[in-house]
Amino acid sequence: MQHQEIVIIDYGSQYAQLIARRVREAKVFCTIKTPKVTAEELRALQPIGVILSGGPNSVYEQGAPSLDAGILDLGVPVLGICYGMQLISHLLGAKVQPAEHREFGHRTIERSGALDHGLFAGTPDSQVVWMSHGDQVEDKAGLFEVLAATASCPAAAVRFRSGTRRLYGLQFHPEVVHSAHGTRVIANFLTEICGARCDWKMSSFIEDWTQRIQELTKGKRVLCGVSGGVDSTVAAVLVHRAIGDRLDCVFVDNGLLRAGESDEVVSFFKDSFHMNFLRVDARERFISSLAGVTDPEQKRKIIGRVFVEVFRAEQQRAQQHGAEFLVQGTLYPDVIESQSAFGGPTATIKTHHNVGGLPKDLGFRLLEPLRDLFKDEVRALGHELGIPDHLVWRQPFPGPGLAVRLLGAITEERLDLLRRADLVVREEIVRAGLERELWQSFAVLLPVQSVGVMGDGRTYDLTCAVRAVTSVDAMTAEWARLPYDVLATISRRIVNEVRGINRVVYDISSKPPATIEWE
Repeated sequence: MQHQEIVIIDYGSQYAQLIARRVREAKVFCTIKTPKVTAEELRALQPIGVILSGGPNSVYEQGAPSLDAGILDLGVPVLGICYGMQLISHLLGAKVQPAEHREFGHRTIERSGALDHGLFAGTPDSQVVWMSHGDQVEDKAGLFEVLAATASCPAAAVRFRSGTRRLYGLQFHPEVVHSAHGTRVIANFLTEICGARCDWKMSSFIEDWTQRIQELTKGKRVLCGVSGGVDSTVAAVLVHRAIGDRLDCVFVDNGLLRAGESDEVVSFFKDSFHMNFLRVDARERFISSLAGVTDPEQKRKIIGRVFVEVFRAEQQRAQQHGAEFLVQGTLYPDVIESQSAFGGPTATIKTHHNVGGLPKDLGFRLLEPLRDLFKDEVRALGHELGIPDHLVWRQPFPGPGLAVRLLGAITEERLDLLRRADLVVREEIVRAGLERELWQSFAVLLPVQSVGVMGDGRTYDLTCAVRAVTSVDAMTAEWARLPYDVLATISRRIVNEVRGINRVVYDISSKPPATIEWE
């Protein structure tokens, strides 16, 4: 059975990914597309509905992203959120203008119950929502019915009068947690208006991708780069389920892993999963290539380049056995941050070394079965595949490894300091029973020295930052309020056990404005 799909068109909102999360949580599959997507392209996808995200532009700005008007005639419901609502209004001939009273933050909307049409079913007549807009729609031509309003926004939710077309608009953001009943409003759009079956689940994903992998590979061998992290592990197990011994796993030991991690990876794949497995010791090559490099983007690009070079060295061996595909554990947040939501106007945050394809002369086709999934969905997939809990719940670890947690130049000596400090953090978080509550917890070695006193003597040593965050999908994150006694123990152990560090600080920055990793 073909799965129903919702298409989200990203107009540059950092909330576009939250819309996707809410749709997925309602058990409906969705994808994010750029405003350049055409009506014909969407018709081929046969979505049951379309959602237009918010964005930073005004519809009248030169170069402001627009919409192929034919999308409104596809015969499926369209929901415009904030800028998306203003864009539909503009295309239909309504006036969009600067609001007399801009709205940013919490506002209370009052529903017009008689004109509900299902969008607000099961929600109170008066409810708190999150607004973030400077423009609003004026409807002197009577193009829409008002479903809800605030004291300063007479059209907070509308249904457009547009013949047989089912077009809706919300000036507020239902996708954020600050909108008290926003999740229900989105679910209502999916079920009451789009007729969604809400039957998309991980078991279906496994069935679909098992068949797709078999059809794509057509009996050829497949090479998979594994790191031991959740993403590459789940990707490898999924592909192995589909093609068995035609999968060859290669682990590139780049010398940038945490304490004891390299040996753990070998044990996981050889002993637990019994896969064809090769460990390539490239530690010296990576470290020497990074010598003297301090810029974080340069580090990422060098690590990506050396990774490809190492695979080139393995290419001949793999191709002699018929390998034509390379598996990567790329996730949706990686794609969003690196490529602006498939080319959309969302700001690029940082590059990810596993995003953007492979050099054409490498000779492999890319296979990314997790590319449309968020991290919590990957964990759910791991459970479905029978991967042990201690692997499924392993904290995310960046592709460039400790290189982006060691600020400044990369040296073996500084890596050793960071590994030892990071091990203390991990041990104490586990001892406190906090591992499952945190998205990530780790140490960062800073290129900052400060004066200290140890044993009545003066020290001038390095500073270690401790980072712990909570998150659902890494698109946003909140710094974790760790117990003081846990922080005190971490600090005391690092200073006492890691010679060369005399000061520990705790990072209390959230994402945004910061990122989870320091580089």
